[in-house]
Amino acid sequence: MWVDAPKVPKLILPSLSKEDIELLPSKVISPRDKAIISLFVESGLRLSELANITPEDIDWQSRTVRVIGKGNKEGYAPFGSSSEQHLKAWLQEYNPKAHAPIWGLKSRGIQYMLEYLAEETGLRCNPHTFRRTFACLLRKAGVDTMTIKDLGRWESLEMVQRYTRSVSFNDSLKLYRPPLS
Repeated sequence: MWVDAPKVPKLILPSLSKEDIELLPSKVISPRDKAIISLFVESGLRLSELANITPEDIDWQSRTVRVIGKGNKEGYAPFGSSSEQHLKAWLQEYNPKAHAPIWGLKSRGIQYMLEYLAEETGLRCNPHTFRRTFACLLRKAGVDTMTIKDLGRWESLEMVQRYTRSVSFNDSLKLYRPPLS
């Protein structure tokens, strides 16, 4: 006789609040670190995508970055005015070589910086938390899951739902407009 497997609870993975995000740039001095934090939050980039950005990948007109994501797939990630400001400040200071990553450090160096930031702030500061924060902040702003999927380069809507599980009913209720009113 077969027995059904026990139901595993769906974990609500943490994301950062808008207030948390606004605090982070004040805890780092380097324009590079401010640009990295801004890009993680505004673009939902994976660590490998962010670490490998070259000057040629940045399209300032459309505020997008060309990235090579999972499965060696080319994609584009949007960024906002905060990232643009911090990126320009960093690139003016660093001036990377053509076709070379713009940070002057590799993935592990980015992780070390984020670990230090986590110690300084008491907040979860890792690429996955920033990726979840990107998705959750978009959901809280009323962006539909299909658009979030495309902007974050996720393969499926299920992944977006998993990343945005911390968005509550009350968060969604703020966006509700009665259809007959």
